[in-house]
Amino acid sequence: MSDGTANGAHERSALLSFTEDDDSRKIVDFTDWDEEDPRNWPKSRKLINVGIIALMAVLSPLASSMFTPGIGQIAQDLNTSGEMVVGATTGFVVFLGIGPLILAPLSETFGRRKLYLICFSIFALLQIPTALSPNVATLIAVRALSGFFGSVGIANGGGTISDMFHPSERAGIFGWYLLGPLLGPTLGPLLGGLLVQHLSWRWVFWFLTIICTINTVLGFLFLKESYAPTILEGRKQKYEESEGGKFRIANQDDRPFWTKLGSSMQRPLRILFTQPIVLTMAIWQAILFGTTYSLYTNFESIYGSKGYYGFSTTQVGLVYLGPGVGFFICVWFIVPKIDTIYNRLSKKHGGEAKPEYRLPLANIGAVLIPVSLFWFAWTVEYHVHWAVTVLSTVFFGLGQITILNTAQNYYIDSFQKYAASAIAAGAVFRSIVGGIVPLLATQLFQQAGYGWGVSTFAFTSLALSPAPLLFYYYGERIREAFAIDL
Repeated sequence: MSDGTANGAHERSALLSFTEDDDSRKIVDFTDWDEEDPRNWPKSRKLINVGIIALMAVLSPLASSMFTPGIGQIAQDLNTSGEMVVGATTGFVVFLGIGPLILAPLSETFGRRKLYLICFSIFALLQIPTALSPNVATLIAVRALSGFFGSVGIANGGGTISDMFHPSERAGIFGWYLLGPLLGPTLGPLLGGLLVQHLSWRWVFWFLTIICTINTVLGFLFLKESYAPTILEGRKQKYEESEGGKFRIANQDDRPFWTKLGSSMQRPLRILFTQPIVLTMAIWQAILFGTTYSLYTNFESIYGSKGYYGFSTTQVGLVYLGPGVGFFICVWFIVPKIDTIYNRLSKKHGGEAKPEYRLPLANIGAVLIPVSLFWFAWTVEYHVHWAVTVLSTVFFGLGQITILNTAQNYYIDSFQKYAASAIAAGAVFRSIVGGIVPLLATQLFQQAGYGWGVSTFAFTSLALSPAPLLFYYYGERIREAFAIDL
């Protein structure tokens, strides 16, 4: 408890302003070395939290793509078409994006831990009716619901990391966490291919039931609340019970509950549509995810027994590891440099840290994404050796991580107290486009061929490639011109 605001409180709400009044209540806040402050937790304690939410962030995207090797088997078993089965992926991915619009602001109202445990418990349970689906309508409906609840790890992971880590150390940790939403769709087809080939498509969802339940139990046992206002609210209640009198949290929002909740629910969309930089980066991420899922859903057609390369189901699953290799190379060698450059630029400018200092490395992705897509498009079109085509996906994965990591860190630094809402703003656009575009991509590839079809995505990403450079030089002016009160 303190009579003023600790230094850390200002950093957590760097772009937000508060006015002091004549409120005579004693202020409850963290002190500089407060052990209950998540940023002062031991590193092991922080990493346990990161590990649990990272696994959540792996499992929901894993579920989005794990059954793709069994699309034909599912269609035959449920007496439907392959296109209808792909609709189950579309529903899942779209609701994976819609979920954060609701779950992120709820975590900024009720706390992170409660949302994680409730939503992921429901996600785990929903895998059971999915495994038992008697028809494609049930499959699509239950998959959509599970996408919504499974999005909790994606919705609140960035906010949780912001709760626990200072800006100078955040990017490296966030890079490993961000592997989850990207590795999930990459590893899913490989694991799913093995299960489909040796058991049946229904075992994909029994497998998900088991590992999601294990993760949920670990969350109940080891996950700690990290959202500062929720922790301080608990401390305030203890003081009022033990000492009597009235207390308030530093910078407390005293509006009625339903007013605060309504404001929270509007926050992600307000950020998305009033902040040009967030909107532009969200469009870029959406194109990346749309491209990724379009390629993933067509790998079977390209590499499978009826495609250009005649691979078995298991071999097709191994192709998905190409982008995964790029992810690991980037997280191991490039992502830690985001913090290095951020700290160096801050020191160069007299210790003044700006969100734009996160963006320089995004230029690597701005080059690699279109180059790797053109490479993949035309090597597949002319049936070049499979190794050459797969090598291009390594560079695609590398570029994808650099863009997503720098963009997400930019969101966190710009809207620290409401980092979850800012990330949700980008996630909704990303997932909706990522879910819908693959439905159109197959027809595009059939009509235009893989050369010009995939090149369409390459040209789109090329058009957005100057964005990191422009926002590095002009981002601060844009943020000031479009400042909002959240």
